Amino acid sequence: MRDSEALTLPYCPYLPRVEEPLRASALKEFGSDRGPQFYLRALECAQALWQQGLPAQSLLMMNRAFAADLEDDASALDDWPLPYKGVRWVMESRSENQFIGNPRRHFQHLSTRMVEPRKELRSWRAWGCWWLACQVFPDHPADEKQILEEGIVEPDFEEIESNLVRLGLACEAEEWLSATLPFRE
Repeated sequence: MRDSEALTLPYCPYLPRVEEPLRASALKEFGSDRGPQFYLRALECAQALWQQGLPAQSLLMMNRAFAADLEDDASALDDWPLPYKGVRWVMESRSENQFIGNPRRHFQHLSTRMVEPRKELRSWRAWGCWWLACQVFPDHPADEKQILEEGIVEPDFEEIESNLVRLGLACEAEEWLSATLPFRE
């Protein structure tokens, strides 16, 4: 194992703990299956990448977890709810020398370029993460060129919440709201 793969950073409390380094390639074993085991492995990959000092890659793995096909009663959600708090925690906890890119722009692009399956729900999940990114990184710019050329209207808080209530899992909107709380207090 290379030093860069060592799990040297403290664990994220909103992601399952791991004992060894994992990369995105750990998801290959699932093929096209996007069920609960895929969800858990994506969260484990996000944790491992975070602990290896790769916050941007950790966020990408949480994006993959949001793409899982889960039912309201999935036991995976009992211990590891949808990772809105994990997304926020990683954005807030990374050090200045760790690459994270522009999460606001990333989530803007993700929400506006989503593909099936569950395109509309996954788009609103990305907008939820975008809202968090805007709060954590208020100085990071939007992709104004895309907004102008494609006529994108950035949603407000209430629109994101109502769409997560309408389309999401039973407790999804509550989970997102709890990730937004310190910004609204």
